[in-house]
Amino acid sequence: MDDGLGDLLHRVVMLLGEAARRRTDDRDGLTYSQIRLLGTLEDIEPATQHQLAQALSVSDPAISRSLRPLEAGGLVRITVDPDHARRRLVRLTEAGRKAFHSAGKPLYDELRTGLVAAGFPYERYLEDTLRLAEILEGA
Repeated sequence: MDDGLGDLLHRVVMLLGEAARRRTDDRDGLTYSQIRLLGTLEDIEPATQHQLAQALSVSDPAISRSLRPLEAGGLVRITVDPDHARRRLVRLTEAGRKAFHSAGKPLYDELRTGLVAAGFPYERYLEDTLRLAEILEGA
């Protein structure tokens, strides 16, 4: 019973992602993808590269490539997992946390303000989205 809701939700997410990408061009030198990676890492750290890849719906090699400049810039620390020598654990550094919050928070505020100014019922959407996530997690 698909009434097009899945396609509509996918389109909304894609449009929000595109809007975020346009607004993050050279924000603190971080790309939108790097901001997403840092934010995801903050939610699930420490994480393996595979866990990050799954959370962001990208390949393991893509995560590996994305982490190199973040590690070189001191934003993440990658160590060998003491429980599994072939696995690497990724953690945010304090600099990475600060970079995420200085780039991600203004972006969030900017998008929220723009949506509310355009008449979008943001708070209701947020409540409904959180409720939907709870329902899906229980399914």
